[in-house]
Amino acid sequence: MSAVLLKNSIQSSKLQTIHFASIIVQGNNYSDQPRIIKNPTTASLKRGTGGRSSFNGIVCTIFGNTGLVGRYLCNRLGKIGTQLILPHRSDFYFSRHLKLCGDLGQVLFHPFDLRDEESIFKCMKYSNVVVNLIGKDWPTNNFSYEDVHVEGARRIAKIAKKVGVERLIHVSSLNASPNPKPLVLKKGSQFLRTKWEGECAVKEEFPEATIIRPSIIYGMQDRFLTHYSHKWNQFLLNPVLWKKGEQTEKQPVHVSDVAAGIVAIILDNNTVGKTYQFVGPRRYKLRSLVEWIQRSITEEWEKDGSQILDLNKTLLFQLKIFLNEAIGNTHRINHLHWEGIEKDSTSDEVLKDLPTLEDLGIELAVLEELGAWDLKLYHRHTYYDKSYEEYKTIPPPECIPL
Repeated sequence: MSAVLLKNSIQSSKLQTIHFASIIVQGNNYSDQPRIIKNPTTASLKRGTGGRSSFNGIVCTIFGNTGLVGRYLCNRLGKIGTQLILPHRSDFYFSRHLKLCGDLGQVLFHPFDLRDEESIFKCMKYSNVVVNLIGKDWPTNNFSYEDVHVEGARRIAKIAKKVGVERLIHVSSLNASPNPKPLVLKKGSQFLRTKWEGECAVKEEFPEATIIRPSIIYGMQDRFLTHYSHKWNQFLLNPVLWKKGEQTEKQPVHVSDVAAGIVAIILDNNTVGKTYQFVGPRRYKLRSLVEWIQRSITEEWEKDGSQILDLNKTLLFQLKIFLNEAIGNTHRINHLHWEGIEKDSTSDEVLKDLPTLEDLGIELAVLEELGAWDLKLYHRHTYYDKSYEEYKTIPPPECIPL
């Protein structure tokens, strides 16, 4: 008994000599001596050999985590032992499935409002990385484009700088411009204009922020493949495009590549303050992409005499768009609205002086491979089980030389 008391007194005396700026954490099972960390930071508390059951020292707050990219990003970050703080502005049950992205205690949720600075502060005060994925496809009574893309982005960047966040990653849009070229709308895309203004606002408040400009992002339950495969967005089963899609060029990127690129940026400090373009490896005309989508979901598309129609010559389809927007300000049936058509009709402009996903070492997926898998969900005759002889090879969309 006396030996035990002597040992405890020796350990307590050692604890009293430790500097107040140090921290004591438990050692491993092979030693009963505490490990002393001087000037502790979050990264100093790394534990484990990697994976979901470890902690890599990164505490990441992800705004917009319930979106398409957010789900993939949470999974990839949780897979390498990142502690996630996931703000939610609606009911918690809309984001609770993300709890599975990390081990017990690694995924935390917190309510917030984009106009409430105190709630934003609480969501990131313990984080060293913040990712802003918040975006709005159309304005509503509660939030305009400026409220979300400009003022909201500025508020997040300002508070992140105030609390000492090390890395801020802001997701914008590929064709963001101060003066977008008008195609369908007289004033051009307000989505792209406010995205540009949001980039400028973030850079003013947080100059070291990394900006990401993605092209159209496709994947399971996206707003690209689902948009052009749905009957509601067609006129008598004929897709309708501006100028029949002949003057629009796109480089779609898969959502898994976008998530992998964001993770690579977080792990690489050389990406601080840079702007990246996230585009796919191949370039297509929008007409070729939509025709390929139609052949993938129904083999009778060409047999029935279907074709791509010109938006300017389909007045009834234009009336459908107007009625769809008049139904309500908070909902668009299958995302059919003028701003979306304007944005999709804008050709992707890839600047040569800005880095891309390939500069981050990401091996890019090809649309014809992963996109064909995602389109199986929208096949017109999913109830019919085909035999091997009935399957036909679908020609890939025609590529444009880069």
